[in-house]
Amino acid sequence: MGKLLSDSAALAETLSPSPKLQWPGPTAIPTPDVTDLTCAADDAAAWAAVSGLEEQQRRRLEKIHARGVFWKNPRDAEAPGVAFRLEHGGDVDADGNCLFTAARRVLGPKAPSARELRQRGVRRFLEDYRAGDGAAREAADGVIRNLYSPDLKTGWGIHVVQELKLLARKDDRETLDASIQELVDLGMQREVAAESIYKERCITINDGPSWAKYMSISGSPEDEYDIITLQYTEEGLLTIVENRSGHAAAFGDDIAIESLATEFRREVFVVQAHGADAMVDENNCVFFLPHCPRGPICEPPIFLFMKGTGWCCAGADHYEPLIASPLPFISQDKAALVL
Repeated sequence: MGKLLSDSAALAETLSPSPKLQWPGPTAIPTPDVTDLTCAADDAAAWAAVSGLEEQQRRRLEKIHARGVFWKNPRDAEAPGVAFRLEHGGDVDADGNCLFTAARRVLGPKAPSARELRQRGVRRFLEDYRAGDGAAREAADGVIRNLYSPDLKTGWGIHVVQELKLLARKDDRETLDASIQELVDLGMQREVAAESIYKERCITINDGPSWAKYMSISGSPEDEYDIITLQYTEEGLLTIVENRSGHAAAFGDDIAIESLATEFRREVFVVQAHGADAMVDENNCVFFLPHCPRGPICEPPIFLFMKGTGWCCAGADHYEPLIASPLPFISQDKAALVL
């Protein structure tokens, strides 16, 4: 699962890649033996087994599969473009790690584990964050605050429920519980007591370093912190997700996607397929949201898939892999889309 930001491009512009890391040379993507375009039946079969798609989504994805998408490196005007056929890469667990699990499957069998991809993305962000100037860091902090520590006096015209994310050290959970119980014994309602203690003693995610702590959490026993979520409506506190099992993982957001893009020097496209309730026609129900690296682009793009049931992918904030195969005989004017 993950959050998509409307101002993620602004964040990418504020942070420049740190020069400290040495990058390996680009790895060529092997070209399959493509002798002709698949027939309409093959295109339909490619997406027939994918669950949770409406008919207009499926038809549009079949057309894109048949004709491919054409991509040119936006930072190298002289580089030739290439067309790709996109196929669904299979389901991944909806355990909060889906961004990194899907990215690992796209990167291939030699890719690091999903947990290591998460850590590499976090390290890349911190490198760039620390290398940036004060204005760049403040811009990044502002995006993070809007995501995880929002101003609860605003935003209700867009959201019905807003969340405040906090981090509790695993080693501190018993102490926190004891402090909450003390307030309950004094007559305070438990949720009110828990809200007070968690806000006072837990880490608020409101800047680059706290985001790095948050995004490092994969829901494993090795994590240093547990995620606690306070959910609010306009009337006040709705509920507290205390995550006592410690299994909650930090959902990959746009900052994490851009950090992975920078780490691998590749554009990452989130392919969003919206349903009929998004009030868009069939030709516009699938669109490609680019995430550019903070630096050069040296290899072909990565594609991730997100199925939506509304204009904001409500209820379907989940990433799945898309496998891109080069189509050497498709020109820009014949492709279904030009990215």
